[in-house]
Amino acid sequence: MADICGHLEAIASAPPSGDGCVECLATGGRWLHLRRCTTCGHVGCCDSSPGRHATAHFHTSGHPLIQSFERGEDWYWCYLDEVVFERDGAGASPSHP
Repeated sequence: MADICGHLEAIASAPPSGDGCVECLATGGRWLHLRRCTTCGHVGCCDSSPGRHATAHFHTSGHPLIQSFERGEDWYWCYLDEVVFERDGAGASPSHP
């Protein structure tokens, strides 16, 4: 496991794909927490949710970073480096209403 993330270039200003997990909303599924892909904005559910759609998105897209899409949480997770981090001065994270 790395101490720092080497994929900060994957943080883009892509808007969130919606207010909930794209796949769960399409199938009537449910989620516990939401994560936003920092590359394309895909919103998927966390690994504690039945669908684990945020991680599935990583496996199909190769996009390495997600950001919490929960109000008041500003952390990121890098799948490739297996590290969680926050960015000083990055401003408030987008979050679902």
